[in-house]
Amino acid sequence: MQGKIVKGIAGFYYVYVEKHGLYECKAKGIFRNRKVKPLVGDNVSIDVIDEEEKKGNITEILPRQNELIRPAVSNVDQAMIVFAVKQPDPNLNLLDRFLVMMECQNIETIICFNKTDIGEEALMEELKTIYNNAGYQVLFTSTTEESGVKEVEELLKGKSTVFAGPSGVGKSSMLNALTQNYTMETGQVSDKIGRGKHTTRHSEIFHTAEETYVIDTPGFSSLFVPGMTKEKLEDCFPEFWDYTNQCRFIGCAHINEPDCRVKQALEEGKISESRYRNYQLMYEELKEQENRY
Repeated sequence: MQGKIVKGIAGFYYVYVEKHGLYECKAKGIFRNRKVKPLVGDNVSIDVIDEEEKKGNITEILPRQNELIRPAVSNVDQAMIVFAVKQPDPNLNLLDRFLVMMECQNIETIICFNKTDIGEEALMEELKTIYNNAGYQVLFTSTTEESGVKEVEELLKGKSTVFAGPSGVGKSSMLNALTQNYTMETGQVSDKIGRGKHTTRHSEIFHTAEETYVIDTPGFSSLFVPGMTKEKLEDCFPEFWDYTNQCRFIGCAHINEPDCRVKQALEEGKISESRYRNYQLMYEELKEQENRY
């Protein structure tokens, strides 16, 4: 029997099997011997040892499509990052760090700005321009007014989506709105794994429709991108791509060099100031980090 790990905690893995439900499983010792740890999102084979109690053992981890380090999940098709347009004001530095993290791992990302019912039109238009010009799909929602939720739901269909965002932006409300039509599915999962009502402490998956999974991750306040270097950073800013080969110097860092096409695009308004400023900050941080070691 094959299923997907929807949560792992205290040595137990909860595996959802389409049309059969949720099984509480232990991983066989062979994985420990191979130094392979099952991840939330893994597709696995299980042996059922007690059908009535829904207990089993994981016998095989199927090949992974991809693997994220933070959050530690696998087989992700896309990411959706949720920020509020107000209360709290959007932290664009944090948003850009998340986008860099996903670009580094080749995960397509959709940006969702929530709480439009209390947001200012001018700011929303500015945010849309900044991130559309950077190549990202941008949605605006209000879970309070149930606005835009259907559009989000359509984008999730048939995919495994990492759902992320800092605390207080309405991520949990969005998740509740998305799963309200699937109470049988999510209720079964929630009862068995004892999901907290307000705070996500571990990554976990909700099966919301056929072949559709939403991976809820803990709120974050800072991000670390493993393996990132200052030289790789430009590759994680899609709006730079049209210009980096036109700079005067090969290996241009787009900071102090003359005849830099990226800086020229910035002056022409083709690259947003906030995005470029965050690129500079991250570049300097990576440079300092390299100098320390």
